[in-house]
Amino acid sequence: MKKISLLLLFTAFGINVCGQKTIDQKVTELLSKMTLEEKVGQLVQYSGFEYATGPQNSNSATVLDEIKKGKVGSMLNVAGADETRKFQELALQSRLKIPLLFGQDVIHGYRTTFPVNLGQAASWDLSLIEKSERIAATEASAYGIHWTFAPMVDIARDPRWGRVMEGSGEDTYLGTRIGLARIKGFQGKGLGNLDAIMACAKHFAAYGAGVGGRDYNSVDMSVRQLNETYLPPFKAAAEAGVATFMNSFNDINGIPATANHYILRDLLKGKWNYKGFVVSDWGSIGEMVSHGYAKDNKEAAEKAINAGSDMDMESRAYMTELPALVKEGKVDAKLIDDAARRILIKKFEMGLFDDPYRFSNEKRQTEQLNNQENRKFGREFGSKSIVLLKNQKNILPLSRSTKTIALIGPFGKETVANHGFWSVAFKDDNQRIVTQFDGIKNQLEKSSALLYAKGANVDDQDRSMFADAVETAKKADVVIMTLGEGSAMSGEAKSRSNLHFTGVQEDLLKEIAKTGKPIVLMINAGRPLVFDWAADNIPTIVYTWWLGTEAGNSIADVLFGTVNPGGKLPMTFPRTEGQIPVYYNHYNTGRPAKNNTDRNYVSAYIDLDNDPKFPFGYGLSYTQFKYSDMNVSSTNLKGNQTLNISVNITNTGKYDGEEVAQLYIRDLVGKVVRPVKELKGFQKVMIKKGESKTLNFTLTPQDLKFYDDQLNFDWEAGEFDIMVGTNSQDVQTKRINWSK
Repeated sequence: MKKISLLLLFTAFGINVCGQKTIDQKVTELLSKMTLEEKVGQLVQYSGFEYATGPQNSNSATVLDEIKKGKVGSMLNVAGADETRKFQELALQSRLKIPLLFGQDVIHGYRTTFPVNLGQAASWDLSLIEKSERIAATEASAYGIHWTFAPMVDIARDPRWGRVMEGSGEDTYLGTRIGLARIKGFQGKGLGNLDAIMACAKHFAAYGAGVGGRDYNSVDMSVRQLNETYLPPFKAAAEAGVATFMNSFNDINGIPATANHYILRDLLKGKWNYKGFVVSDWGSIGEMVSHGYAKDNKEAAEKAINAGSDMDMESRAYMTELPALVKEGKVDAKLIDDAARRILIKKFEMGLFDDPYRFSNEKRQTEQLNNQENRKFGREFGSKSIVLLKNQKNILPLSRSTKTIALIGPFGKETVANHGFWSVAFKDDNQRIVTQFDGIKNQLEKSSALLYAKGANVDDQDRSMFADAVETAKKADVVIMTLGEGSAMSGEAKSRSNLHFTGVQEDLLKEIAKTGKPIVLMINAGRPLVFDWAADNIPTIVYTWWLGTEAGNSIADVLFGTVNPGGKLPMTFPRTEGQIPVYYNHYNTGRPAKNNTDRNYVSAYIDLDNDPKFPFGYGLSYTQFKYSDMNVSSTNLKGNQTLNISVNITNTGKYDGEEVAQLYIRDLVGKVVRPVKELKGFQKVMIKKGESKTLNFTLTPQDLKFYDDQLNFDWEAGEFDIMVGTNSQDVQTKRINWSK
């Protein structure tokens, strides 16, 4: 008993009973040897010189000199075993030989690119998402990278915002679950393992709620809404041990997130007791001058460090201003120590002090250069991310023996475009990325023909290719149209006011439709688009997003039925831009519309139907699923009891298929108004044709909690609607009463 007590006592005081120093002790010892300038240096991050992901300020000669003097803690956009080793050699010329951290935007794959993140979310498959990040971490770490600026866990309800492609959509519950899967994938069995990289929860916070869907724009919302909708994925990430956080560019109710004491000090480092470190987004500290929140870089640095931002990415504000601010008494030296400590701890955890070059390994890099197992997984993941929106005439799946197929549209023979935005460029991308044409061609029987016509460019008014496309379509038994938005039209700084097909693509589609040939429309995009004419007139529509390295094979697997599509939309698709923001979990209002066309003195538009074009959670299959026999364990519960919900799902069609069953609740009366629906669970299940399966869900009072107007987080007794269905609109409902 005494031995156990002594062990606990030693542990409490950070003493290692084996005589070895703990990481905390090592960091304390190192900090005691560091000058103020060297401590500040750990808070500085610069970009490499070959390519940048923001407006670059760094002078290469100056940066290299500062690295040798120990005045740089991290570099981003430096990759490759040889390149990272060279930079690390410079850092080891410094007085204390503190190694660098290398960060990179590893967003949806590295050497092997997977679907854009919103497309991944459409899979509703947490195991696949986690595995994709496991592969990304393995590949990236083999190229010398320690740290990824992902996952983006921003909740986004406005598809005009280009960065919706980088997140998981509009729902807090789904976004949280996916964010946790990504963190687990990146960080693997723990930092320090050679196949694990540091994850980064971004953008803290509410970046996805920018006014008008404009990137970098202001956010104005109640603190209750901030806590209930936008912060839960970050809180869950902190609790899961995500290595780092990144600030968002926006201000929140007038205070830039980069210097927002409430979210950084009060919540993240205070109430949530977060032990990792916070990095600014690219230049966001210096940008507080443009915000009008700081008069110059010096004041910006003061406000950022005092609020809790630990590392300065590419502003050059900390290095030039913090030492003077400390000496003037405007910044407490303890804050510099705390920030440097957080960063140094991660370097120790990554094992960089034991071997600064442990991730710069040419052999590991070569092994990951063209990993066929990773590509095989990428093909599977791509097919599981596709969403079937319409298949009214059962044109799909196509037969491989179809005599003649025409592929028409600007994306049919694209290579790099299949990567989508936020991919890592390699010199051999044009050779290794599978085009849609090649993917389809490779699965057709030898006696079949695949014709091709570009038909139109992505974004101009050139109609000169229409005639050739029409003639090509006339020769075919089936036409596959490949339309959408360019791969660089969604992503950072890619907000759009018009979400329709760009250029003359829709006109091309109309001309091909006049031929009377059966059409399969594939839509390539990183966000929800508006395509009302197509949705109303083309019977078969497949949303293919941008699927990555194996895009062509993934698409062909679905078109020919090797894979039965099972994707579901992670965002609501609007009828028109004027309907935005539109999302499933809205409030009911005091004058709710009675039906889709009710417009008389209710909350509606007089010139538009009330429902979206395609609802959240929507997605079809080549087979059909029938929901029946929904049951709840009790219609009257009390206290901390558990509610059990069951539903029977029968595959009534001709194909085996996967279905995503979704559980929603509605709290009918609350201290503050509650949404008409809230996702509280989902299950993805394979059901063979003719087979029935019973799925079981559970709810506890924890699932009923919400924030009231005083930011109390609790649940209330009362009536609740429990809903289960195939999407957010098509559900079965049971009403229960839950008392305290």
